[in-house]
Amino acid sequence: MRGEILMQLSYEAGDYVFVSDEVVSPVLVLGLGNILLQDEGIGVRVIERLKRDYEFPCDVEVLDGGTAGMALYEHVIDREHLIVVDAVKTGHSPGTLVTLNNDEVPAFFRNKVSPHQLALSDILAALQIAGNSPPQITVIGIEPLNLNTGLDMSNTVISQIDALATMVAGHLRQLGYEINKRSSIPG
Repeated sequence: MRGEILMQLSYEAGDYVFVSDEVVSPVLVLGLGNILLQDEGIGVRVIERLKRDYEFPCDVEVLDGGTAGMALYEHVIDREHLIVVDAVKTGHSPGTLVTLNNDEVPAFFRNKVSPHQLALSDILAALQIAGNSPPQITVIGIEPLNLNTGLDMSNTVISQIDALATMVAGHLRQLGYEINKRSSIPG
């Protein structure tokens, strides 16, 4: 599936018309979260850090999914590995780093942190029904401290952004992808 080309077709006047083709990266790193709910925005902030600090091969797409919900379906379809970065309520102490793999991921959705997780579980269910579910799914996240309305994350969570970004880069390296730290980080 690596480098698979998807063709987009448009239905016009009874005929399908070729619109574009696009190469789908086999790995999607998807940051989720609502930056208006303090620590809930961690997934988005980690994606920003990853894009700033690391260089990724074309086989890896890094995407800020925010709170896009079911609109993310088209971004997740036909991937070999989905890596979700998010706030994760596991009952551990705030600031605890968490990694969930494959069968552990559905349990993550039993304790909702926010509405976008419901949408992600719906996307994964729809992909499974359609036979397009990523064979590997990993959630890399952190136990949040504050989920109140506000733009500022807690110091407990914000101090872990680099650790989460390093965890994601390390996971991608374990999968065999060459992930390099930028020699000069843009200001």
